[in-house]
Amino acid sequence: MRPIKTLSALVLFVTLFLIFFYSALHLETTDSLSAGLEDLLKDPSLQVHNRDETVKTQPSKQERLTFPPPVVLNVSVSDGLRQAIPQNAAYWNRLLYSALRNRAKGENPFGHDSDWSLCRQTNQDHLQTNVHDFPSYPVLFQDFLQGMNCRSPPVLFNQPNKCISAEGKEDNQTFLLFTIKSSPRNFERRQAVRETWGREGVYQHGLRVHTVFLLGSSPLEDPDLSSLLSFEARHFGDLLQWDFHESLLNLTLKMNMFLQWTVKYCPTASFVFSGDDDVFVNTPTLLSYLQSLDPSKASQLYAGHVISKASPLRDHQNKYYIPLSFYDGLYPAYAGGGGFIISGALLQPLYSASRVIPFFPIDDVYAGMCFKALGISPEANTNFQTFDIMEQHRENLCVNKKLILIHRRSPLQMKKLWKGIHNPLLTC
Repeated sequence: MRPIKTLSALVLFVTLFLIFFYSALHLETTDSLSAGLEDLLKDPSLQVHNRDETVKTQPSKQERLTFPPPVVLNVSVSDGLRQAIPQNAAYWNRLLYSALRNRAKGENPFGHDSDWSLCRQTNQDHLQTNVHDFPSYPVLFQDFLQGMNCRSPPVLFNQPNKCISAEGKEDNQTFLLFTIKSSPRNFERRQAVRETWGREGVYQHGLRVHTVFLLGSSPLEDPDLSSLLSFEARHFGDLLQWDFHESLLNLTLKMNMFLQWTVKYCPTASFVFSGDDDVFVNTPTLLSYLQSLDPSKASQLYAGHVISKASPLRDHQNKYYIPLSFYDGLYPAYAGGGGFIISGALLQPLYSASRVIPFFPIDDVYAGMCFKALGISPEANTNFQTFDIMEQHRENLCVNKKLILIHRRSPLQMKKLWKGIHNPLLTC
């Protein structure tokens, strides 16, 4: 008996030692990350103060979250949309006018939302009947069409308390919400945004800024990043992820999910910025611009780099290729998707319009269509440079300091530019 007791005691001692060692190592890693973030937030030049966040971690496959979509308002669809988009035999054009007719009858424009796991199969039958040359479409385009009516993907990461202050006071409402389109593999870009223009906190004049990154799920052939994303979501409290495949043509679905989330969890935000994770934003300049707006403009704002006379690209090799049998007509004016700003007051009407307008495979064009349905035209702002500035000016800090947005910049360039334009020694 004595040898057995001795052996049991030894096993218990080794087990406790390993648990203690692992806990200490984990704590040291977490503390070092926290220290780095705290050092970042101590920069007094931008007057930013951090706050605690509550986050939800990634649920298991069996427990994936869903939340009901916001209430759909009975918005009026402007005549301008009908004038801008012709009624003809192209598939999307037919879908639009069918949805408008159903809405006029008081019916759901697209029928009842299909179950996420079944809607693609349902759409496949519909497409074979209504799109005569569907097999000739590129594979990525076929994939988009099969998911056009799939609007309720499961939630992997949610941040329900993002826009609630630590004190829970209404006077701490969000002035500006950055919603950044990212993908699971783009951690370096997200971190550069966190350390520069997307840093959360209270800026000049007490303006509160929050940031969220919008993610789909990695392709099956990519490495599994779920554990790393889970840690990132817990540590930073700024990841929103849904279980749909990341792809260029699924950015419209991502936009729709961002609208749903913002209307539900950040409905009092004064302004919302939508952009990519490789743009550079001069946040103080953006805040000053927003504060300068008169109330009437501030409540109806849709501004950025406006593309006013665009038409579909018919080249099969182009990533923005649109088949003529799918859409026939010009595009309404729209703000480039690299980055644009909208009034928080427009989020609910915009979401409601998206419940009438069929999904379109180019997200910024789709946003322009939805705004056109509301009777709102984009406002061109030359300080949004989504196609970059002239090469000879890219290293000129004084030129960059006057702009609101520049596309595109690497994480290293982003940090260098942010440090440069906020250098107290800079004289312009």
